[in-house]
Amino acid sequence: SQAAKMKLKHNINPVLLQFINFIILVYSLVTYIPWYILSGSKQAIAKAKQVKARPVNNKPGGAYRSVNSLHCLASVLYPGCDTLDKVFKYAKTKYKDKKLLGTREILKEEDEIQPSGKVFKKVILGKYTWLSYEDVYIKAVNFGNGLAVLGQQPKTNIAIFCETRAEWMIAAQACFMCNYQLVTLYATLGGPAIVHGLNETEVTTIITSKELMQTKLKEIVSQVPLLRHIITVDGKPTTWSEFPKGVIVHTMASVQAMGAKADTGNKQPCRPVPSDIAVIMYTSGSTGIPKGVMISHCNIIAGITGMAERIPNLGEKDIYIGYLPLAHVLELSAELVCLSHGCRIGYSSPQTLADQSSKIKKGSKGDVTTLKPTLMAAVPEIMDRIYKNVMNKVNEMTSFQRNLFILAYNYKMEQISKGYTTPLCDSLIFRKVRMLLGGKIRILLCGGAPLSAATQRFMNICFCCPVGQGYGLTESAGAGTITEVWDYTTGRVGAPLVCCEIKLLNWEEGGYYNTDKPYPRGEILIGGQNVTVGYYKNEARTKKDFTVDENGQRWLHTGDIGEFHQDGCLKIIDRKKDLVKLQAGEYVSLGKVEAALKNLPLVDNICAYASSFHSYVIGFVVPNQKELAELARKKGFKGTWEEICNSPEMEKEVLKVLAEAAMAANLEKFEIPVKIRLSPDPWTPETGLVTDAFKLKRKELTAHYQTDIDRMYGKNVK
Repeated sequence: SQAAKMKLKHNINPVLLQFINFIILVYSLVTYIPWYILSGSKQAIAKAKQVKARPVNNKPGGAYRSVNSLHCLASVLYPGCDTLDKVFKYAKTKYKDKKLLGTREILKEEDEIQPSGKVFKKVILGKYTWLSYEDVYIKAVNFGNGLAVLGQQPKTNIAIFCETRAEWMIAAQACFMCNYQLVTLYATLGGPAIVHGLNETEVTTIITSKELMQTKLKEIVSQVPLLRHIITVDGKPTTWSEFPKGVIVHTMASVQAMGAKADTGNKQPCRPVPSDIAVIMYTSGSTGIPKGVMISHCNIIAGITGMAERIPNLGEKDIYIGYLPLAHVLELSAELVCLSHGCRIGYSSPQTLADQSSKIKKGSKGDVTTLKPTLMAAVPEIMDRIYKNVMNKVNEMTSFQRNLFILAYNYKMEQISKGYTTPLCDSLIFRKVRMLLGGKIRILLCGGAPLSAATQRFMNICFCCPVGQGYGLTESAGAGTITEVWDYTTGRVGAPLVCCEIKLLNWEEGGYYNTDKPYPRGEILIGGQNVTVGYYKNEARTKKDFTVDENGQRWLHTGDIGEFHQDGCLKIIDRKKDLVKLQAGEYVSLGKVEAALKNLPLVDNICAYASSFHSYVIGFVVPNQKELAELARKKGFKGTWEEICNSPEMEKEVLKVLAEAAMAANLEKFEIPVKIRLSPDPWTPETGLVTDAFKLKRKELTAHYQTDIDRMYGKNVK
């Protein structure tokens, strides 16, 4: 079984193991009946087995809908709240003095010199200070009015290029109220991509931070001729002499002060209607230049209505930690879900998230320890990192501790697969691991890219909570599917949300048909109110990716390949763009190869590559420094990190490890990489080789490693 494959290996004496298994059996029998009666798990097990979505008709390729929205798709969160300004006004009235947005104060900043001579900035942070719903509402109203004083007109574009923080959300709410179209750009986008987004949308005003203004905007502002106003959210920047003429820098506070003084009594505010554009979201673009996705008010509201339905008991007791880029649809949707349900949002960053994070001074507390969130969203890259870090710590334990952890881990894995809980293991063994994320997490939401079964199961076991794996695109306002909290199966993304329906379209070239047995397969098409308006100033691409059927229903062609299981849950099995036909005619799914090898301790990241002009697969690997250094030591290879990575001898050793893992994962012989390049440098969004959600940018990686590709394909492989 799949659970047996994911179990950890121990080295316990067989006789002792028999005795331990007997004790576990007795414990399970004694505790089963009281647990079954008291825990309410009977209902959870029954729910897990229920059908979650059904096709609306019996025709092949018929759309699947959630059983909770078979007759009518949901599109509105609260009656009459059909635009985002109305949703916030409703929440402000309902939760008036409740805390909404929290930020930690910086008590001290220090420069820490590393042994290598590099200087790292370290911070000591204080408690979270909070703004209530009422506070945020007033700040947003004033900011919106202040932007009008600066000349911003309704239905015109305004850009935000800023880290995830409270001011981002305040600025966004101001734009939603005043019907300004918010152009969002990732803080890690490269210069040319930022220039493209700002010029294509013809913005005259950009909202940013002091740091981003000094680092990113400074270099490109002269290439944005229409720019007139730069607003910094965190106070006055130091003087900047290289300003082009005609560009004025304001602080957010000064714009809010203008808005508070402005006479808006006689002017009728131009409120948005549901079809108006709320956000033009530039995708991080795993292919080519970023595209601006036009998302209307009703698109976002439909999306967050669907998402909120999958989070049970969502409400005022919940605390969400916001640290992913708000320019990403996953984070923006998650925060809007929280804002509309009375939850608190505490802001963080990847550099200050945990006690061990890179900017947190040793001995002081990271954000999760201080905030103790109940809800958290993560991209698989972050979960994979947590998984590897914990497993490395387990390997460093004493033999007794390690075997105890492994026994508890394997026992809990079996119990989870049957739908049972393990309160004793949770409090005795996994409590310490759980504290890494604050100790109170009740649901982990995962999206942005596929999560491996091993990592998902690890998070379930060690953090003692369900992992809601979701599937959605910027083009579907982030909504598509999310697994239900009592569904503990792995590798699936759940049933369609109540706001949308999903059908599978035949893809002949890949050999996927919606008549396939036992499961219908094909390209995933998403339909519903959450499907966005299209791409900004790109009619040709809009026509290619979006279609309208005879009933007026709008459909997004995702390019992903899925299969529907009998309970109505979707599994992503391939991607059109990732399929490469080798010289001999075999099809290789690059994503499948990467998924099989990515979780090896030796691999921090991997990109498979194949060419139709050759008969074999190659790969680029970012090795784990600690693991590769240990392998080099075992093989008697001495040298610097760069020398180890550039060594043909070490490439061969890593290839052996990859080949073993590939065979264990049942990859075909032609799918296993034959040659690799070890990269001494990690791939981060700053390098431009991965997106902000850490998805591979294949085009950029290919260009970056072109000389290595030529080398690896230059010789015949025996």
